[in-house]
Amino acid sequence: YEILRCLVGSEMCIRDRVRTAIYLYCKIVYRVKVIGKENIPKEGPVIYCGNHRSYLDPPLIVVTAGRHVRFMAKEELTKNKFLKFLGFVFDAIYVKRDNKEITALKTTLKALKNKESIAMFPEGTRNGLEKGESVKEGVAFFVLQTGAKVQPLGITGGEKPFKKVYVNYGKPLDYSNRVTKKPSKEELEQVSKEIMAVSYTHLRAHETSQD
Repeated sequence: YEILRCLVGSEMCIRDRVRTAIYLYCKIVYRVKVIGKENIPKEGPVIYCGNHRSYLDPPLIVVTAGRHVRFMAKEELTKNKFLKFLGFVFDAIYVKRDNKEITALKTTLKALKNKESIAMFPEGTRNGLEKGESVKEGVAFFVLQTGAKVQPLGITGGEKPFKKVYVNYGKPLDYSNRVTKKPSKEELEQVSKEIMAVSYTHLRAHETSQD
């Protein structure tokens, strides 16, 4: 990857080129349509939070978010060379599954305090809710620790190529008045439920009609 940087240019140049390539792919193959992009905060720390259906979800957020977004992703994804390359380009934060990863925790907190954007999927895995998985409280934890705004989004459609995908961005949620260094279990559960209610129930219920 260091050689690639030297050949193509700076990391930002590589990122822009890869983002453009992904956007063209999504636009041509999945006819992606973005709704509510004006709702996305243009500055300040933001956590993008949405439903997780497939490997297409992270690239869709990357090309429609309107700003650079870092993803928290499971470390196993690095076994796939293409996904490992994308993780390198977009500066992913890797987490070891079923393990309290202090490094990832500190990296994410630092990024949000530096007013960066992070994307997370509360389901923890693809179609987690449908599989009966419990909602992860990571988003609520970072929100209550940093005061970052939550940018809810819903992704629908695109079950197969050439079927339009809709990325619906809702109004951001602001928990800056509830920041605490030690959020209680009850606070984490309450905030998680509130975020889920918007990201899944509201946004997905307003799915746009297919062309």
